[in-house]
Amino acid sequence: MNYNLLSILRKFNIEGNIQSAKPFGSGHINDSFKVEAGEKKYLLQRINHKVFKDIEGLTYNIVNVTDHIRNKINSFQNDDPLRKTLRLIKSLNGKYFVTDDDGNFWRLFDFIEEGRSYDLVENSGIAYEGGKAYGRFINLLSDFPAKILVETIPDFHNIEFRLNNFWKAIKLDQTNRVKNVADEIKFIKERANEMKLVLKLGKEGKIPLRVTHNDTKINNVLFNKDGKAICVIDLDTVMPGYVHYDFGDSIRTFANTADEDESDLSKVNINLDYFTAFAKGFLKETKLNLNTTEIETLAFSAKLMTFIIGLRFLTDYIYGDKYYKIKYPGHNLQRARVQFKLLESLEEKYIEMQRIILQI
Repeated sequence: MNYNLLSILRKFNIEGNIQSAKPFGSGHINDSFKVEAGEKKYLLQRINHKVFKDIEGLTYNIVNVTDHIRNKINSFQNDDPLRKTLRLIKSLNGKYFVTDDDGNFWRLFDFIEEGRSYDLVENSGIAYEGGKAYGRFINLLSDFPAKILVETIPDFHNIEFRLNNFWKAIKLDQTNRVKNVADEIKFIKERANEMKLVLKLGKEGKIPLRVTHNDTKINNVLFNKDGKAICVIDLDTVMPGYVHYDFGDSIRTFANTADEDESDLSKVNINLDYFTAFAKGFLKETKLNLNTTEIETLAFSAKLMTFIIGLRFLTDYIYGDKYYKIKYPGHNLQRARVQFKLLESLEEKYIEMQRIILQI
């Protein structure tokens, strides 16, 4: 779709004369453009309001969280707050987003120079730095009141909500696909109660509600040219959660030996070297802030988040592929099977993973 980018940019408080605005990155949710204005560079984004329906709430979260991080970093010596967190630019009317004539929502960030992202973990050093970045994010926000944040996607990692959706999908069987997934249904039933552990600990007050990122993929960390992490990006899913959501989803994506869409399940396994490297980086930043119960259940969180994502893929398959885009019939079922194979690998290596965590 063609947008009048110049008209949109003129609504923001930009330094310098706008010279160019070119498509940037490979994100699937928002459209991004790198803007050059003299010596200044910006990142312009169209926010997908079909996915994120509460733009005010989403923006409130990002502004408050990044302000908090920036104030913390300002108190450190030899640290640059303009590079270690995102910064939204105000519009001319004082808000942090604008709308165009078609009702699209737009926002503008400072562009972080020399930042690059990875789509795959290339070595243990990258895994370690990714762990540090996400751990630092948790640590810097450990004193932020999580409950004041808006749930941009309600019940995003709520296991009870996801299971209820799954049971409902089976009962309705709208696309007559339940007959194809008897083994997967059995797999889920055998593990459903175990997977409620983190939610149970939270309800009992044994683990605190924290500010969590909730989408801790490798490509949501910016690195410099030397492979050192600069900061965490893509803050649209920042909301209240448990540390397990960020650690577990990181392991699911950082330490899987195969792609989410892998057709050969024999290639799906847990890379313990990457697991160890990520855990060391993460705990280097968070260990003093996490309580004993959180640390003792971190390894479990990898099983939890892998289970949740597999459950979501399978639920979508049963409903008829309504949420996730597919490239071929049965794509979401294959994605679910990849997650469940990874979960089996995590179960096999669980004692070793637990030992690694407790020895760091």
